[in-house]
Amino acid sequence: MQATVEGLLLGSYRFDRYKSKANAGAKLGRVTLVGSARTDAKAAREAIHRGRVIAESQMWTRDLVNTPALDLPPAQLANEARAMARQVGLTCRIWSDAELRKGGFGGIIGVGQGSVRPPRMIELKYTGGRGAPIALTGKGIAFDSGGLSLKDASGMEWMKSDMGGAASILGTMRAIALLKPKVNVIAAIPSAENMPSGSAIRPGDVLHHRGGMTSEVLNTDAEGRLVLADALAFLAEKKPRAIIDTATLTGACMVALGDDLWGAMGNDRELICDVLAAGEAAGEPGWELPMHEPYRRLIDSEIADIKNVGKRYGGAITAAMFLREFVGDTPWVHLDIAGPAFHDKAGDYAPKGATGSPVRALVRYVLDHVTT
Repeated sequence: MQATVEGLLLGSYRFDRYKSKANAGAKLGRVTLVGSARTDAKAAREAIHRGRVIAESQMWTRDLVNTPALDLPPAQLANEARAMARQVGLTCRIWSDAELRKGGFGGIIGVGQGSVRPPRMIELKYTGGRGAPIALTGKGIAFDSGGLSLKDASGMEWMKSDMGGAASILGTMRAIALLKPKVNVIAAIPSAENMPSGSAIRPGDVLHHRGGMTSEVLNTDAEGRLVLADALAFLAEKKPRAIIDTATLTGACMVALGDDLWGAMGNDRELICDVLAAGEAAGEPGWELPMHEPYRRLIDSEIADIKNVGKRYGGAITAAMFLREFVGDTPWVHLDIAGPAFHDKAGDYAPKGATGSPVRALVRYVLDHVTT
């Protein structure tokens, strides 16, 4: 019944906020689910509630990703997060650009300094159990022009979706707050616009990240890892039991796995396997890519601790290796969702555009790891 509700709601989703005329087509009105005489009514109601909460959270994620970047700069994304947190009972703190600068978040500040619309970081907390929390973060690039390493015009057409990782974490936190599992979950979500201007970072610049690490920026279009690095370092300070990040990070992952699968890379095999199992069970499958250690030398920098790009080949793996530098010994898995987060044609239960992936996979992981 949960799967039925999820499929019905996700399949009926449409984004028509900017249509001047309402869609004249038939819309889903009322659905009746019928069970056998031996159906456990209480369990059925719980499954229906769970399916509705998860699907509605994923549809809200889709709304955020589908919203044009003009209307959803970092500050407005933060406002949406604050309103959601107030509605469902999450603790929320919004870090301003001044606070980020003072706190040593040089990656977020560096990427965002080319835009007139300043960066933000969204910090959320759900307290439902005992022990160390599960920590979540997602790439929140409100629009990615590539910065001074400018994308071509066609490459920018869908870059409003480059905050799909951040949106997926917001949707996951919404669902968790409404489902109330006995577990603690925290999130730190960085958001910035990557724009070219006289104040933008330049190839060859060095950024100082939260925690003291430095990175040499050789390609300003490899910006997502720069903002995530700060958030990962910040979350590692909280001593969580695990960190999961989601990001529309690399085209290389799409080349390897296509549009349907996200890539999983990390420093803890048990965590990776658990997240992959959650994705498979929830209908949002991923696939593990190897952290082949000889590739680490490809991002060695001569002037900083690390550089933000390696060679063309193996780009998804070297991007994950960059992120790994900022989590310390904390169990961590990185989900590269560049393929499944945004589709150029409609599928079975997602129209063209944002899919909301991997909200269902993340919620399933959290529900499978409640505090005992």
